[in-house]
Amino acid sequence: MISKIAGAGLGLMFLGSSVFAQSLADAKKAIDAEQYQKAKSMLKNLTTTQADKDENYFYLGWVYLKQDYADSAKAIFSKGLTVNAKSPLNLVGLGAVAHVEKDNGTATSNFNQAIALAGKSSTPYLYVGLSYLLPVNGSSMTVNGSKVTPADADAAIAVLTKGKTVNPKDAVLLVALGDAFRSQLKSNDAYTSYSSAIALDPKLAAADVATGVLWKNAENFEDSEKQFQAALAIDPNYGPAYRELAELYLRWAPKDPTQYDAKVKQAADSYKKFISLTDYSVESQMRYADFLYRTKDNAALQKVATDLSASAKSNLRAYRYLGYAAFENKDYPAAETALTKWIKEADPKRLIPNDYLYLARTQIAEKKDSIGVQTLRKALTVDTSQVDLYGEIGNTLYNLKNYGEAAEAFRIYGQRSRNATLNDHFKEGFSYYQIYKAQVIKQQTVKTVVPDTTLLAKADTAFTYIERKLKDKPSAPIIYYHANVKDFEEKGDRSDIKGLAKPYYEQYVQLIASKPAIKDQEKESLAVAYAYLGNFAENKEKDTAKALDLYTKAKEMDPTNPQVVYYFQKKSNGKSK
Repeated sequence: MISKIAGAGLGLMFLGSSVFAQSLADAKKAIDAEQYQKAKSMLKNLTTTQADKDENYFYLGWVYLKQDYADSAKAIFSKGLTVNAKSPLNLVGLGAVAHVEKDNGTATSNFNQAIALAGKSSTPYLYVGLSYLLPVNGSSMTVNGSKVTPADADAAIAVLTKGKTVNPKDAVLLVALGDAFRSQLKSNDAYTSYSSAIALDPKLAAADVATGVLWKNAENFEDSEKQFQAALAIDPNYGPAYRELAELYLRWAPKDPTQYDAKVKQAADSYKKFISLTDYSVESQMRYADFLYRTKDNAALQKVATDLSASAKSNLRAYRYLGYAAFENKDYPAAETALTKWIKEADPKRLIPNDYLYLARTQIAEKKDSIGVQTLRKALTVDTSQVDLYGEIGNTLYNLKNYGEAAEAFRIYGQRSRNATLNDHFKEGFSYYQIYKAQVIKQQTVKTVVPDTTLLAKADTAFTYIERKLKDKPSAPIIYYHANVKDFEEKGDRSDIKGLAKPYYEQYVQLIASKPAIKDQEKESLAVAYAYLGNFAENKEKDTAKALDLYTKAKEMDPTNPQVVYYFQKKSNGKSK
């Protein structure tokens, strides 16, 4: 889809060298329009010509923070505090840096100091709220259509609500409050906040854009488009409206096949317009890379990220994009080089589990399995809160037959994620079963090995869970492996068989034996089931006729089954009881 956008030509138009108005109001307007290079130029000038005004430093630092340059932002906020040690906004700025760096104690301390100094101004409340909505290091998430943690959203809502009591007419604060609600899918509350903002300031284009995003997320595409157009009626050069239009048309296109090509072209034209209204800088290209990443156009993303990585002024995050895209494009050497550079050189606080996951996938694709597994282990240590990654890590390890670590990954995934499927629970149980089975086999040659029976208990729990979920539609493979687990619990003593596996093998026979066409693998499994039941009949029930019948059925399914061979050898030697 996005390749058509690239093909449509992002004939990126450069901003002219017009002289920007040198006022803080104009700089703030440029920030709102996401014209960050323009805003930085203006604010750098203001910090020189009006060096005694601490606000200038805050907004300059805020731009750097928005562009993912936390260290530069921190230095500028600190400079603002040297100008005014009681500057609430620069205290907010330092709190925002601490927040994105996951230093929650420092963030809270700075935010509290800022609010204490805010007086009757709602602006510090606004930016504390916006700080909580910033993506933290180790996350690619932003508030626009994506995830903010519930704790951060609650903190944002709380402080913005207090700011609303300080100044009920702060329309910009109401938009931020709506964003906080929207991040948690509280659409009604978000809509109320956005509507209040529009009522207070009908010329606030950001409020119309935010409402349009709300409708887009609800797939009310027509009303979403109307809201974005309303924003452009206020300001025809409001870039964020074009960016959101681009994403709207991309989301809309598959829903209306008759208009697919037209919508894709509209998306291309809208994004082209957005870029032309910002600034063709490294940051703008990074924004385009963000767009390509979200829309999974890996071919275009690899090209853009390659160009970005060649720039002397590149944001190091370009290597993350390059690595992800190169992997998806099966360019594994480029993926490994890019991801290794990103992981090695980036601040560790900026790394996310996906970075290691992609590198591990790349290494495994290059047949570097042992290194890939080590990298997977690292992914598990980066951020245990992103539980869905455990499923993917488990699958990767499972495919490598690394059952020990796969089982633990699936266990955590099954316990913590709502997205775990019954197949994931099966892989968990099967992995525990395979570990125990390997220990039993090893014990035959290494007598000091003691198989860990807790593995059987864990496998039993996983299979029981699946059987409860499928009680009206039993699964033969699940029942068979559950029978195997119970068989192992017999401790291998056939002369003192307890019958723990008996109901499971009987159910398996019932499900498979009556099938008109039995597969070869099913025949082998049936032989195992019949042999167990035959052994139970022989040793527990003392019913030799029944045992012979069951062993005969087992032999018909698989004459090479060791238990079957042993039984008939006994009979031929006259040793059968």
